[in-house]
Parts: sequence; C-alpha cells; structure tokens
Amino acid sequence: MKKYSKKEILDTVQMLDIQNLDIRTVTLGINLRSCAGPELEQVKKRIYEKITGKAGELIEKAESLQEKYGVPIVNKRVSVTPISLIIGPLLTGEPKEDLKKAVGLAKTLDKAAKDVGIDFIGGYSALCYKAMSREDKVIIESLPEVLSSTEKVCASIVIASTKTGLNMDAAGLIAGKIKETAERTLDGVGCAKLVVFANAPEDNPFMAGAFHGPGEGDATLNIGVSGPGVVKAAIAGNKEANLNEMAETIKKSAFKITRTGQLIGKELAAGLGVRFGIIDLSLAPTMRTGDSVAEILEEMGIGACGGCGSTAALAMLVDAVKKGGLMAAENVGGLSGAFIPVAEDYGMLKAIENGSLTLEKLEAMTAVCSVGIDMVVVPGDTSEDVVAGLIADELMIGVINNKTTAVRVIPAPGKKEGDLVDYGGLLGKTRVMKINKESPSGFVRRKGRIPAPLRALTN
Repeated sequence: MKKYSKKEILDTVQMLDIQNLDIRTVTLGINLRSCAGPELEQVKKRIYEKITGKAGELIEKAESLQEKYGVPIVNKRVSVTPISLIIGPLLTGEPKEDLKKAVGLAKTLDKAAKDVGIDFIGGYSALCYKAMSREDKVIIESLPEVLSSTEKVCASIVIASTKTGLNMDAAGLIAGKIKETAERTLDGVGCAKLVVFANAPEDNPFMAGAFHGPGEGDATLNIGVSGPGVVKAAIAGNKEANLNEMAETIKKSAFKITRTGQLIGKELAAGLGVRFGIIDLSLAPTMRTGDSVAEILEEMGIGACGGCGSTAALAMLVDAVKKGGLMAAENVGGLSGAFIPVAEDYGMLKAIENGSLTLEKLEAMTAVCSVGIDMVVVPGDTSEDVVAGLIADELMIGVINNKTTAVRVIPAPGKKEGDLVDYGGLLGKTRVMKINKESPSGFVRRKGRIPAPLRALTN
C-alpha cells in the first residue's frame, strides 16, 4: 500500500480548503430519440420517464462520492438529445399550436429536472449551422417563452461550423429572440440560459451549452473539472520561474486537477451503470476571490486582465492546461481550455471596473480560449442588428480558426454602460459593458450564409 508523504497530504488539503479545488460538474447525457412520436402527451410521458429513470440516482451517488473523497461536486446536471430532433412528428404547421407544443416539451424537461433534484438540464437545442428546418425555427421562436417560464432548462443553438460557414438567417432571428427574452426576465437573466455556438462539441458537460449529441450513445457521464485557484497558487509559489518553467508548473497542476476528475467520474459512471465519457479540462471560475482566470493572468505577470499581453498569457495558460490534463484523462473532450465568463469571474469584474478589459479586448482573447463572449451584459437599448453582428463576429473567429466559439450575451433592460447587475449564485455579477452601437444592419440583413472557409476543404 502506497504511503503518502506529509507534503502530499498537506498539498491536497490546501487544494481543497484554500485553493477551491472541486469537480465543477457531473453531467449525465441522455438519448431521447426513442421518445419521439405524434402524440404530445405520450412524448412528454416518455421524456419524463426516461430522464427520471436514468438520472434518478445521480444526486444520491454523486453526494456519496463527494463524502467519500472529500472533493466537492458543485453541480449535478443532465443533458439531452437536441429537442429539434425530437419535436418533428408533433408539428402540424400551425404556428401557435406548434409553439405551444414546443413549450410543453420544455416544461416537461423542467419538471423532470426538478423532480430528480439536478441544477440544470441542457438540450433545448437546435442544430442549424447550414440552414433552418421547420423544427429548428419552432425551437428558436419559442425561446423567449421557454426561457422566461422555466427554471432549469438551458438552450443552445448551433448556427456555424468550419465545414459549413455561418447561417446569418439564424443569427438575425436569434438576436431578436435574445432581445425579447431579456425584456421578459428580470435584468435579462433568461439570456444567461442561452448559448449560440460555432463548432459545438456533442459531449460538453457545461451549461448553458450542453446537449447530448446525435453521435452519443444511450447514456453517458461527462465530467467538468475546474481549479483556477490551484493553478494560481502554483504560479504564485514559483515567482522567479521563467515562461518555460511556468508552463511546466501549470501542466503539473492541471494533471492533479484532472486526475481527481478521472477518479470520481469513472466511479460515478460505474455506480450509475452508464458509459464514462469525457473530462472537460476547462478552468471554470467563480465569484470567489482566488478562483479566477483573470487573477491567474495577473499572477503570470499581466498588470491587469485585458492589458497588453493578456491574449498571449491566456494562450499559454490554455495550452499548458491541455497538455497537463491530457496525460491524466482517459478521454478528453467538451471545450477544454479556460472559460472567461465576465459575470462569473471576480477578477473580470475588477478588470471591467478599472477599465483594463473592454469588449473588443475580450473578443481578441476568445480566439485562444474556451467558448467566447460569455456572460457579457450590454446596455438594454442595444439593437437587434448589433447583437446579430456581435454573434457573427465571435462565431466567425471559431469558423476560421476551426475551434468552438459561442456567445452568451444579455441586453439588460433599462441598464446603461457601467451599471452593476447582480444575478446571484453561479451566474455572478458584472458591470454593463460598452458596446459599439454602429449598426451593421446593411450586412446582417442581407441574410443567407457566410460560406465555409478554404480550410474546410480537408477531404
């Protein structure tokens, strides 16, 4: 039996008690394709039974492992097959009736999530990166009602990929639904449950963008690790290190963090009787002091997050995390990098308040990290066309660079630049950011699709 040194034990205690090490999420993906059919009540019944049957023991078993190993599991979630792939047989072509059916399915997801006790359920989704089907349009049209009338349902719409380009018809339609959702929810919080994607992975465990992709099996457990505080502390303990040595320090920390997720993920999947899927290596911040990606960049030597050098430091951080985590995980997937959601990272809030972080600099930083323009609050009078333009800008970074990018933007009604908006809990708080309001209407209203880039021709 291995004997652990005093230093190893103290290091572990420090990571858990001081540096905020945790498993950020365990997400059970569930295939709902067998639930489809032409009768609404029967479809709702099958969906509810499938989710509660597969996820009924998720909370109990996750909490048991949390107690066994002493590692907090912050969120327990479920993702399901994109609802646009389930709803087709129910649709009649009557807009009001079809919308009512879509909302009915969303409320079934919400009830199932509440009854099994999970935090969120993802998969109220549509995949329309080339064109919108009737099913996709119904899902998008229903977003304001769904996001304002459910508590735990998260939505994602995939409208771009490197292979297909960017569907601007969908971008324009979604921008209007984002504005409408904001108007129907307090300070626009409903928009925090909607992500618009390019190159979305099918095994992402993080909300609001998680869905159980068509290529997945019947049920899969995916893990999202975290640990910004651990990485920051490791860098702080090596202040004289050069950049190569700093990268090695980050890699070693990422290995420890990921190994914890591997251990707990495999055991939880076995306990639930499902396949163990992937570990998402993303560093996911919170509003807790010291649990911030922005503060890691500052510990690396950047004067303030958003200042010159921030993109380079973030690129180095993401690369080192991937290299270290890869060796500790059986399968890596999801987004895997570092999140920079401005409302969920205390360091990002400070950077906005001191003026070092602007929306334009944030967009540049998203070219090298996970996701993109995430949990950004803009003035409530921001136009639909500007929102569509912001979506197009961010997603084309992903299309051209063959990476996942996304937008989760909140036009907060009645709020102006500099106002503080507090969403509470995991969603955090932030200042309303300045956005360039020069209208791109002449571009976004041309509609159609931005063609796929040359790098798409890889066959």
